[in-house]
Order: sequence, then structure tokens, then C-alpha cells
Amino acid sequence: MHSFPVNFHLWQPCNMRCSFCFATFLDVKQSCLPNGHLPASEAVKVVEALCEAGAGKITFAGGEPTLCPWLPELLKVAKRYEVTTMVVTNGTCLEEPWLQRHGHLIDWIALSVDSLDALVNAKSGRKVPGCEAPDLAWYLEKTSVIKEAGIRFKVDTVVHRLNLEENLAPFISITQPERWKLFQVLPVKGQNDAKIDCLIISDAEFNAFQKRHKALLPNQVIVPESNDAMTGSYLMIDPAGRFYDNVGGRHTYSRPI
Repeated sequence: MHSFPVNFHLWQPCNMRCSFCFATFLDVKQSCLPNGHLPASEAVKVVEALCEAGAGKITFAGGEPTLCPWLPELLKVAKRYEVTTMVVTNGTCLEEPWLQRHGHLIDWIALSVDSLDALVNAKSGRKVPGCEAPDLAWYLEKTSVIKEAGIRFKVDTVVHRLNLEENLAPFISITQPERWKLFQVLPVKGQNDAKIDCLIISDAEFNAFQKRHKALLPNQVIVPESNDAMTGSYLMIDPAGRFYDNVGGRHTYSRPI
């Protein structure tokens, strides 16, 4: 049996309000999942089913997955099957005590870093309401906590209109992620289409951003994903435990696993 990677968006709630988010899952919450997530026991069954079907890597995403009280239990299930685990996070809950308790269950952490300018993050919604937006010092602190825990480190960046001219090379050079994934901001009907018009960039602008940073960071592993590359390219599970894709420009869902 061939193993496969899968992204499990286990948790709809998020403590940030990123205008560009393609995975708000408000449609799921309104139609069939009032709490925005499965009960813990059913989420465990989804992970068990994925592992038994041959998943070699499970990426736990959201929403913000570290807000989920039973994320550690799901990670334990995956590790019981010797599956590689990754957590995609905005970093707000990444504190040393939490990682001391659960870090041994996590192979990779992908930290979402779109901008090091607090004003840009605030304008794009990359902040917790009522709190200051993240800046360079904040992200350096989160990176340090991840590395001290001995967890492999990756950076995810959504490239949009507000951060298009920013130079992230110094931060990447200092923190040395094993991979830096660049996503072109992606419009998805029913997820972000009400807020995203002012953030959309062209393919040429996205290519210029990634080429500029490749020139500044010749030894860095940079993985660019344009809109075309992202559409229909992942095996994804929604918070209701259904396969979904965005091939038609909006999310379509299977029957529950």
C-alpha cells in the first residue's frame, strides 16, 4: 500500500480574522456543524481511519488547531500508527509549557508568517481581536520556542497585495526553516470572496515575489504555489470529517468519512 499525505482541517474556530483565509468553513458551521468541529471521539475515528487507509503524513490545520483541546489525543493516535505529524499554526498558543507536554508528538510545525510589520498584519486581519498584531520580535520568539523543542520548522506565507513588496529574506535567513512555502492569495467562493478583492495579486506579481526572494536566499528551500498549483492539489478533510476540494472555485464536500 502506498502512503499518502492528508490535511485534516479538524477545527473551524480561529482566534485571528485573516481576510484572505480560504478555509473559514463558515459554510460548514452554518449547514451541518454548529460548533465548528466534530466531537473528540469522532475526530479520533477520522484520524484512525486515515492511518489505517495508509496516510503517511497528517497535517493538522484549522481554523487554529492548537485551540482544540483534543489535538494532543489526535497526535497520539497518529504517532501510534507511526505517521508523520505536522501542525499548521498562527503561533498564538505556542508556549514553552505546551510544547514541553506535547512536542514529542509533533514532527513538524508550520508557522504562518505573512508579514513582519504589525500594521500590515493588522490590516490583513492577521491578529487576535483586541490584541496587538504580531511583529518581528513576536515571530522570532515563537521560532525560538519551536526550535528549542526540537521540532522541525517550516514557514508558510500567503503573498497578497499588502505584503507584496516586503522583504522577508532577513527573517528567513535568521530562522532557517527547512522549507518556506509561498502561497498566492487564493479567492474561494463562500470562504473569503467578501473580503479578498483588495488583496488579490496577479501571477506575474506572485512570481516576482518568489524570484526576488530566491535570489536573496539561494540556499533556502522555497516552494511557491500559485493559484493553479493549489487548486485541487491536496487531499483535504474538512471539520465535519469529509473530503473536500476547491476545483470549481468553491469548496465541494464528500459524504462524511
